[in-house]
Order: sequence, then C-alpha cells, then structure tokens
Amino acid sequence: MKSSPRFQLIDALRGVALVWMTAYHFAFDLNHLGWIRQDFLNHPFWTVQRTLIVSLFLLCAGLGQSVAVAQGQGWGRFWRRWAQVAACAALVSLGSWWMFPRSYIFFGVLHGLAVMLIVTRLSARGGAGLWPLGALALGLGLGAERLHAAWPALAWLDAKPFNVLGLIAHKPVTEDYVPVLPWLGLMLWGLALGQWAQRRDWPGLAWQGGALARALAWAGRHSLSWYMLHQPLLLGALMGWRAVTG
Repeated sequence: MKSSPRFQLIDALRGVALVWMTAYHFAFDLNHLGWIRQDFLNHPFWTVQRTLIVSLFLLCAGLGQSVAVAQGQGWGRFWRRWAQVAACAALVSLGSWWMFPRSYIFFGVLHGLAVMLIVTRLSARGGAGLWPLGALALGLGLGAERLHAAWPALAWLDAKPFNVLGLIAHKPVTEDYVPVLPWLGLMLWGLALGQWAQRRDWPGLAWQGGALARALAWAGRHSLSWYMLHQPLLLGALMGWRAVTG
C-alpha cells in the first residue's frame, strides 16, 4: 500500500526537538559523571530548556495526529504505534529504576505521550473547541498549586497514584515528570493548529528547505528510536572515555 505523504516542516521541527534534547542530555550526563557542576533541577537555564523541549515535542505530536486523522489513518495503525510508545515507556521506567532507584521515571514524557495520544485522537473532531479545551488543560495544570491552596481537600491528588493527572501541590521525586495536565493542552493546540493549516492549505506545509532541513526531518521521522537510543549511547561513550583516559 502506498504510504501517505509527510510534511517535512513537522518532521524537521521534531528533529530540532531531538537535537536540542540530545544536547541537553549530554550536559546532564557530564553533570551526572561529575565533569561539570550544574543544578538541573532548579536553575532556570536548565529548567526553561527542558520545558521548551517537551513543549516542542508535544506540539509536534499534536500536529502529527492532525495529519494522521486527515489522511485517514485507521485505529489499527494508531494502536500499533501506540503500543510501541507504551512499550518504550515501560523500558524507560525499568532502565531508570536500575540507574536511579529512588527517583526512577514512573510517568515521564513517553508515559504522558501514551495517555495524551489517546485523548488527542478522541478529540480530533473537536474543531474550534480544541483551542479553549487546550487552554483549560494548561490553566488547570499550571494553577494546580493555587487550587490546592484554595481547596485543601484536594490534598489526595498529591498521592502517587494520582500524580499522572498533574494536579499536584508538590512535585514527586523523579528524574522526568510529564503529567497529563498541563501538557495535554499543548498537544491539543498542536492538533488544532495542524487542522487549521490543512484546511487552509497553508503554504508552509509544502516547505522543503535545504540539506539541514532534510537531515532534521530524517531524525524527526525516527524520533522514537532516537529517543530510546541516544542516552545509552551518550552515557556509554562518556563512561568508555572515562575508563580509557582515567
């Protein structure tokens, strides 16, 4: 069966997020090995970068769903891709538990993506309502601390089983945390933006760019493989270098 055409702009944006994430994790690994000293948990230089990287990833995921729905992607293909994401999320939890048993990743970006893909797909017919729905998701997630302050009875949402929602007053101890709220809002906005661009046949969707754009788009088309392999390769190379050089 002939594959549906892809939009290089979306793939290239996803590729930008991958390269940015790799650079971020390279610095994180240097810090983990003690070669630099940085506060990745609290310093704005690092926390803002992490927020922007995850935001770009999820916006691209929403854009991708808009294209998949417009091109008639069936639920069978959706669930096959979803199963890959969910399986990789489980591997991330297992690997992080081995490396960081006290702060393993129980609901990171892939876990959040697996849940949000389903919600986004079910919301594909939301039309113009996707914009306010996304804003509501962002508002609830970003305003969670104020909600807890106003209604102390919501303290049960701080329990770990409910951390996946994101309506928390205290961030859990974990190496990566991407709850449904507020991040679902960005995926819904990506879905809405993609639908808007396709309805209006926006010229930017036909953008091809040069060699750099093609390289980024190639990376973007293999985002899950890149995500799963980049950290073992980076950390393995750095540890190998340390073993050789002493």
